[in-house]
Amino acid sequence: MQEEHFIVREPLLNSHERVLGYELSWQRKGDRAARPGDAEALSLARFVAGQINETESATPLGEQLLFLAATPALLKGQAFSGLPKKRTVLAIQACDLTAQETVTALKVLRKQGFGISLRDANPSTVDKSLLPFLTHIEIPGGASDFAAQVRQYRAFDLPSMRLVARQVADWEQYDLCASMGMDAFAGNLHLTQRQNSQPRELNPTQTMILQLMDLVRNGADVRQLESGLKHDAALSYKLLRYINSAGFGLGCEIQSLRHAVTLLGYSPLYRWLALLTATTTTTGYSPVLMQAAVVRGRFAELLGQSFLPKSEAENLFVAGLFSLLDRLLGIPMEDVLEKIQLSDAVSEALLSRQGIYGPFVALAEACELNTQDIASMAAALCIDAMHVNQAHLAALAWAQDLHL
Repeated sequence: MQEEHFIVREPLLNSHERVLGYELSWQRKGDRAARPGDAEALSLARFVAGQINETESATPLGEQLLFLAATPALLKGQAFSGLPKKRTVLAIQACDLTAQETVTALKVLRKQGFGISLRDANPSTVDKSLLPFLTHIEIPGGASDFAAQVRQYRAFDLPSMRLVARQVADWEQYDLCASMGMDAFAGNLHLTQRQNSQPRELNPTQTMILQLMDLVRNGADVRQLESGLKHDAALSYKLLRYINSAGFGLGCEIQSLRHAVTLLGYSPLYRWLALLTATTTTTGYSPVLMQAAVVRGRFAELLGQSFLPKSEAENLFVAGLFSLLDRLLGIPMEDVLEKIQLSDAVSEALLSRQGIYGPFVALAEACELNTQDIASMAAALCIDAMHVNQAHLAALAWAQDLHL
């Protein structure tokens, strides 16, 4: 892997706006959907496999799917042997399936359990004998003949094959594709605003959590915190579940809020309450948006851990997490900050991506896009590509462990 290569991700959603998985690719110039070269695809597969082996995790995405672009040379080699077969989908261009040895390699990988996704195929000319070996067919969401392609593929009557709308640009296009019965949708939809979306108020649970955050920040007695939570058993359960899933290595299960404060202190509690604020949105929120916020918060925190004191890293998690709260609530960030009392440094990061936390949040945000700024942003923070990519995959795995 060359030093300037940074991983970017694109979520794959179902019709309920939940994340089915992610496609991982190297940040690149031009069309992200273009076929990668052999060396590019190989280095990514090896890096992801190496991170899985290093963390002894089944996959950085838990039960979600991992989409990786494949080339004929990689299909015929052992490039994907270190990846979780049942959770990895290899995406191949239709034009790469002209050689029989490539087709044979594809069939072998499918037998091993890998998913196979076909890109840029024409349903009128696609080799029908290959269809039973495919798990996914990808159709560009903006294709002029999109509806016709959907009908043609459905006519093949292969219930195990999923139709994926790719390059879905906005929620309106998502709704249109969903109305045609697509199984999955790829695109950074969480970064776009729905048209005619109505602003939402903080619900009573969120208001209560924010009051608890203020108590924690001001060092209130734990009895005051317990009093605030005792009337909501479900919320208390969720808070403790998050804390116990975090992998603090305590060797015991946290049984109560008092137990958590005794073992961990107040600073980590602040970040778990912030997490509850983002994940208790009940009206009109998108599950992909909530998951993106959690990943961004953890990603930003991991990026800053080596540079900032532990208490500052906790605030960095909150800054990353709340950087999408304006979209979760459908109101400008300025209005969000009128409702939530945050430190000046966190507010500065949310409003302008400046200050002590802002650049870390901005870098985590950039890795959700195919932007040319990632390298310069990382260099400004003196963080190399390896560290950024490791933090990225670790943040994805951490969010999975929370079972949001």
